[in-house]
Amino acid sequence: MKEKINYCGFNQDSHGITLLGRVVLDAWLFELLPRSEDCSGWDLTRMQMLSDRVQASWEPHAHLPSRLPAPLQQRHRELYAWATERARQRGWNPELADDE
Repeated sequence: MKEKINYCGFNQDSHGITLLGRVVLDAWLFELLPRSEDCSGWDLTRMQMLSDRVQASWEPHAHLPSRLPAPLQQRHRELYAWATERARQRGWNPELADDE
């Protein structure tokens, strides 16, 4: 039997700007989750289901923040500014190395 893999949660993620971290950020953006829920301990099946809901929420906006209605654009700017600053404080560097 394979060992289940669980997401550590946004608050425990190395810096939060990971694939799963961005799913959580976008779930907060579209209010699919309350900000108090960071998906800590969620298995990958549950995270995939959340990711599917996030993708469906982005579809009417062509997956572009610039196509969001003004209130969501503002929330996106604020949420991602906060997440980016938090990630930088945790050592995240947005520049990818040659091997990434």
